[in-house]
This record gives sequence, C-alpha cells and structure tokens, in this order.
Amino acid sequence: MKLIRKLLWLIFLILIALALIGVGYYFAVTKDAVLSPEKLALSDKTFTLYDSDGARIKNTALTFTQSVRISDVPEETQIAFIGVEDKHFYSHGGFDVKRIAKAAINNLRSHSFKEGASTISQQLIKNTHLSQEKTFSRKLREWKLTRALERAYTKDEILEKYLNVIYFGHNCFGLQSAARFYFDKAPNELDLADSAILAGLVRSPNNYSPFKNAEKCLKRKESVLRLLFKNGAITKNQMQEALEKPLPLSPNKSTRDFGYLHFVFDELSSLSEKNGFTVSGKVEIDTYLDRTVQKQLELVAGDYAESDKTLTVLDNQTRGFKACVSSVGEIQRLTGSLLKPLLVYAPALEENFISPATPLLDEKIDYAGYSPNNFDGKFHGYVSARECLAKSLNVPAVKLLNILGIEKGANYLEKLGLSVEKDDLSLAIALGGMKNGYTFRDLIAAYATFPNGGTFAECGFISSVRIDGKTVYEHSLKPQRVFSEETAYLTTDMLCTAAQTGTAKKLRSLPFQIAAKTGTAGTANGNTDAYALSYTTRDTVGVWLGNATGGFIEHTGGGLPCNFLLQVNEQLNKLYPSPIENFSEPKNVKRVTLDKLSYYDTHTLLLADNLAPEEYTFQELFKKSAIPLKTSDFFSNPTIDPPALQYENGNVVITFDDRLSKLYRFKIERYDYATHSTLYVGEYIQKFTDENVDKNKNYVYSVTPIYQDKQGKAIILPTVSTKEGERPWTSDKEILEKDWWDY
Repeated sequence: MKLIRKLLWLIFLILIALALIGVGYYFAVTKDAVLSPEKLALSDKTFTLYDSDGARIKNTALTFTQSVRISDVPEETQIAFIGVEDKHFYSHGGFDVKRIAKAAINNLRSHSFKEGASTISQQLIKNTHLSQEKTFSRKLREWKLTRALERAYTKDEILEKYLNVIYFGHNCFGLQSAARFYFDKAPNELDLADSAILAGLVRSPNNYSPFKNAEKCLKRKESVLRLLFKNGAITKNQMQEALEKPLPLSPNKSTRDFGYLHFVFDELSSLSEKNGFTVSGKVEIDTYLDRTVQKQLELVAGDYAESDKTLTVLDNQTRGFKACVSSVGEIQRLTGSLLKPLLVYAPALEENFISPATPLLDEKIDYAGYSPNNFDGKFHGYVSARECLAKSLNVPAVKLLNILGIEKGANYLEKLGLSVEKDDLSLAIALGGMKNGYTFRDLIAAYATFPNGGTFAECGFISSVRIDGKTVYEHSLKPQRVFSEETAYLTTDMLCTAAQTGTAKKLRSLPFQIAAKTGTAGTANGNTDAYALSYTTRDTVGVWLGNATGGFIEHTGGGLPCNFLLQVNEQLNKLYPSPIENFSEPKNVKRVTLDKLSYYDTHTLLLADNLAPEEYTFQELFKKSAIPLKTSDFFSNPTIDPPALQYENGNVVITFDDRLSKLYRFKIERYDYATHSTLYVGEYIQKFTDENVDKNKNYVYSVTPIYQDKQGKAIILPTVSTKEGERPWTSDKEILEKDWWDY
C-alpha cells in the first residue's frame, strides 16, 4: 500500500509540474498577444500592391472608409451569417465547446482535419491579429485574444466588426461593399435570399460567386437556406420564397471596376484557398503589372462600348499578365475556332497523324447527322493542313478530330488546363461546340504553351504574396510538357501563315514574326463572341469582344478584334529597345523540298526529284522522323501515259493528252519489217502527223520522253496496218476498252 501511495503521489507531482510548465508556456507565448482595437477595422494600410518594377500601386480597387453599423443590418442577414458560421454565437463565451468536441470526433473518424469549429469571435481574431502559421503557439494566442475580445465588446459589436472585415471576393471587403457590388443595395435593403448568398460566399468566394460559378452559388444558397430552416431560424414559407428568387446576373455597374487590380484580387481569393492562407493582417502583393503596357492597352481599347471587351498581354517568359483591360472580369465563354490548334492540329502533329503539308479533303460530310459547313459555305477539295488551319476551315478540323479520337484530343486540353465535361465529348467540340466554354485567361495560358516550346504552366497576375512580412505564396512556373518542341514549332509556323495569308492577315504588316488565330462563336441568328489571339517570342496577346449577357455582336474574330490585336502589337514593338526575335527552329525539324506534281495529281507527299524545275516543287517543314521516304522521278526517269494513235485519210496521227507530256521533249520513231526511222526529236507538240506512210504495210511507232539528258522508257504503240480491207487501229485506249475479238 505504501508503494501505491508513493506512485500516486509521484504521478500527482508530475501532473502538477506539467500543469505549471503548460501555464508557463502559455504565458510565455502569449505575453505579446494584446488586443488592438485599431486592427479590428481594415484601412488603406492593410493592403499594399506593387508593380513589376517594385513600385507601389495606388489602390483604387478597394475602399475601406465605409463600414456598416449592426443596427443597419437586417435581422435576416444576421440570422444567415450566424446560422452558417456560428449558430451558438450568442450563448458561448468565444468558444463553442460542443462544436469543438463534435468536430474533433468527426476528424478522428475521417482521419483528417477537414472540419473546423471556429466561432465568429475566433475568425475575427484570426483575420485581424494573427499570422498565417498553423502552430500550437498561434492557437494559444488565438484563445487569449478571443477571450479578451469577448470581455471588451458585446456580441453585437463583435458581429458588427466581423461583418466589416470579411472578404467577399471581387475586391469586396465588408458587408457594405459586398451588398453594393452583388445587389446594388445598401446593407439595410438586403433580404433573406441576398443574405443567404453572401453568408454562403464567405467560406469560398472564388467558388461561390454568382458571376463566376452560378450553379455552385445556387446550390450553396439552397444549402444555407435549408440549414437555417432546419435550425428553426426561418419558416418554411420564408425558405421557399428565398429559394425562388433568382441569382443576380451581373455586378452593380456603378461599383464594378474590372481593371488590372480586379483580376489581382480575384486571383488572391483563389490562391488563398489553394495555398491555405487567410486574407488578413498586413498584406503585400507583388504583381506582374507593367504600367507602360497597361497605359497603351487602355489607349487601344479607348472608349469602345459597342459590346463588352477584354484585352490582355502576357509575358511568355514569366507567364505573368503585364496588362489587362476588361469590362466583364473573368467569365466563361464559347471559344469558336480558337480551340482548333489546341484540340486538333497540335495533337495530330504530336501523334504523327499529319504534317503541315498533309492534304486534307474538304468535302461534304455527315457523322450521324452532324454535318458541319465552312464559314464561306463552300467546300475546297484537297487543302494542306497548313492552309486548313490558316484559313480556319471547319470540315477538315472535324474530320481530323474524328481520326485522332475525341477523347485523345480532350486529354490534350486537360493537360493545357482546359477541363472537358463528358457532355462536351462530341465532334462539335472541334469547332468550339460545348456547354460552357472557358475563361479568356485560361485560353491565353494554353496558347502560351507554343512559344514556350510545348510546356504548359499556370499564368497569373500575382508573383508573390506576403502577409505580416512572411511569404505565403510565390508564383512558381513548374512547367509541364504537353507537346514536343517540334510540334510546338510546327504549330507556331502554321499559325504564322494564318497571320500572313489566313484569317488574321491584318497582322501581316508587322515587321516581326508573329503567330495568330481568330475565332468566332454564335448561332444561326448571329455572333456572340469574337476572338483574336497572337503570340511572338516575347508576348501572348488576346482580344475578346462579346456581351456578358450573351447578346449578339456584329464582329468576327478577323475583323475588329484583329484590328485591336494589330494596334497592341505595334505598341509593344515600339516599347522594346531591341527587335523581337524570330521563333527558333528545333534541331529535329527540317525544311524539305516536295514534288508539286504528285501533290496535286495524286495528293501524295513525295520528295522532289533532284532534276525538277523550281516551279514544280515547293518547300515544307517536317519533323525529321516524319520526312517522306519516297522521291519523285518524274524528271530523272521521264514517264508518260501512252498517247492516242489514229490512222485516217492515209496518215498516222499521234495525240498527247497526258498533262505530264508538256514537261518533256520527245523522240518519235517508226518501224516496219525492214526499216527504222526517227521521225521527230524536239519539244512537246500536242499532235504529230506522219504523212509518209505506204499502203499495204504494218507500222510500229515508239515514243520516248526526254528531260535534259535523261531518256525515259520508250512506249511502244499498237501496230498500224495500211493494208486494204483491214480495219486500222484507232487508238490504244479503244483497244483496252473493247474485246480483242472485235478486231
């Protein structure tokens, strides 16, 4: 018994010691944790933004001077936020013990830490007083400050301060700016439906914005309302009425500013969720903004207001957006033909299905009722892949995707950061036919893969984020290879043709090498979206015209958007101190000379004969591994189809109707049983007449094609008889077409 008492006493002393150590540790790590009333309100000093040169940007996108008083917040709004974030707010002392215990049990069961239990008081402290680190000492400081907050302020005051510092996305900090931006209302005008949307936004503004993800926003709104009904905070009728109210379609025009900083703060929301940091404390943001380029972009965009617009300039090296002008922000739109290089041509080149020279048959097609037409309503026969892409022909693109495979093409889009829904997996996607489309930002990022040698990396407006002096995010390229260098270069070279003679030919006056693609989306009733996109070795530039509401526009991609594109590139060229470099040809790409005759006659790719005249050849680029193996011999081994042979009015007539015959000189010889005569040696003639034939003889003629000093194989023509009573041969072709016993 004495031994047991000693052990118990020892355990007691150890526990006392541990408790003293814990108390000492608590006071040590929280001694500097002091509640600061100034930090409980945001100010202009909270955020500092810098351009690409490190100069501070005047923050015109944010205003912190307006705040809301709790007396001006409708009861429905207070109920919504408390119901979603902290339903025991008015009954706990800063910590919801029951909720903490429940979250701990659920996390243990799921072997994760997904479920949190922070109260509104804790969230206010975390957002205004604490660093981003996730440590036990930080949690202790949070507890101390939360207790101090609860002692210093009433519940209504805490809720008021909380509502004034929450980030709602789209540059909106605090309920006042959010109510105005999303609904064009003052806070006291918000109803239950509005409040459910705003309360649902807090957890993930980037995912639940009605202007970015309407479907997700609608589901989130519904879940918030059903939670409030379940907890008895609202009646069934109130819930039903709020559920039936539609989402807002567009931001308040008087408050929306979709300039460069709008995209910065939109990206900040996304980055905070992906990288696990909270937008709070002293925030410093380094951006890729080039003020000079931004000014020029704004001048080019000017006062154009016929439709919405977005113009962007991306630096290919950093994958950072130098400048951006927009009237709509980041929205998803259908792409039209802008998808063709990404989905069809580059993948087909990568898989060695085509080369730029591959002839594709542009003809009427029908795939189970899907029968696309070209923009001009015509079919053009065999056209090279280069010209098909440059002129943005629709039928060859659809046929090529069918050969490549829809899923294989879609896999390349996925690698380029462009997700494809199952419902979109059809041949129509070759022409941009899909449900939702993509953001212009994502399309620009995908195209930047080509000038970067086939490697894809995420693009952005923010280069780094520091909170309270600690870097919480840094833009790291982490390039992923999607296409080989050879494929990227060949695609680029084909798009350079589009900028010279194709749909983007307005750019051909530029004094540097540029690749470009245009696109137009719409319906039978009119166009809804018009794109023009280009890239050089330095920048990727994009222009989009359309309407956020989906209304029709008069423009096509090759029209006004291409004019804007030309002006932007002209200005960029003036800003550079040195000329823009040409695209660098990879070592495994080779320019070869092809035979033009076989290309147009039989639509096959043959290397040109060494003796071929220049006018019968053309040059094209190939991967070295895909260069044609066979060589034409039209000139080194002259060959023609047998000419026609006729005997009439006592003369023998030889007629050449083979197009190739015009390429050669000829030697015509005649044989009978006793003599051999050379009748003609000279240039091509359509008809040769032998007037010196005797009666009652059989003659055999031979024709030998000649090119320079190369003689082809002599063609022996059928025997001609001049004997009376015998039917003379009329032509070799007639012999082949009729039965021999008729003669």
